[in-house]
Amino acid sequence: MPSPSTVRSNPPSLALRGVAEQLQALEAAIETVVRGKHSVVRLALVTLVADGHLLIEDVPGVGKTTLARTLARTLDCSFQRIQFTSDLLPSDVLGLSVYDQPTGRFEFRQGPIFANVVLADEINRTTPKTQSCLLEAMAEGRVTIENQTFDLPKPFIVLATQNPVEHHGTYPLPESQLDRFTMRLSMGYPAAEDERQILLGKSQRDPLLELTPVLAATDVLDLQERARAVRVDDALVDYLLRIVNATRTSELLEMGVSPRGSLALFRAAQAQALFDGRDYCVPDDIKGLAVPVLSHRIMVNPRYASGSRQTDDAQSALDDILKTVAVPV
Repeated sequence: MPSPSTVRSNPPSLALRGVAEQLQALEAAIETVVRGKHSVVRLALVTLVADGHLLIEDVPGVGKTTLARTLARTLDCSFQRIQFTSDLLPSDVLGLSVYDQPTGRFEFRQGPIFANVVLADEINRTTPKTQSCLLEAMAEGRVTIENQTFDLPKPFIVLATQNPVEHHGTYPLPESQLDRFTMRLSMGYPAAEDERQILLGKSQRDPLLELTPVLAATDVLDLQERARAVRVDDALVDYLLRIVNATRTSELLEMGVSPRGSLALFRAAQAQALFDGRDYCVPDDIKGLAVPVLSHRIMVNPRYASGSRQTDDAQSALDDILKTVAVPV
């Protein structure tokens, strides 16, 4: 891994500068709508470049759906929004075969899952049976319907939203579903000045309508390929694995991070490096992403639960673990 002095004396190549500028333009476009949430926007874009999926969890009205719609609008990709409800069926998401009388054959009609960007709005309001239809799609980029397998378009990202406070008419996401999301983010309330700008902007014209695409599907695929080529030193791989292993052995936790979680953190760190114009990772890439990437994959031991939300307890437990794992020098 390059030393700090090497990093200072070797500026990013022109190609990497171009990638960083491309990402910054995308970031700036989204922040014209989603104000005062720079870190949330950055993490959402890291998820996109890492070829992952994003779960946005927070109370109603703080901009979860707006962030998802804004990200989709800045990409010149196919987009579908699915409003998850208690009566939604798997066929409403995946599609179904319809009998065509003139030809005498069944024809498969694709569901809204066949898009580059899929907004799964209020995903926890549908039944476990319908939730499970996303498992194969999110893990493998394909779906199996009536013994036939169909590839989904590339790039493919699921942006899901859910309200963690209201429990009436909701179904908690199972661990197998949560583990397929690269990150879980919380929006939080805006600062007073940011909320003022939101009010003034909405009083004239919805800024979302003014957005134009910044990246095409091919650009996204190129960024994802570049991220996979980012170098991760062996010492950093060992550091990542020590963090993951600590979640599996800590008495604070009942369930640790899965190998899928290790891979998600690895790829997210690679993507984060691109935003800084680097073709190599540094320890902060891993340490800074550990909580949003891993916190929804662990389960806190009830003996150490604080009585607050599971999300808060999980983040607190991870913070404690990160303090105990030595950072490579």
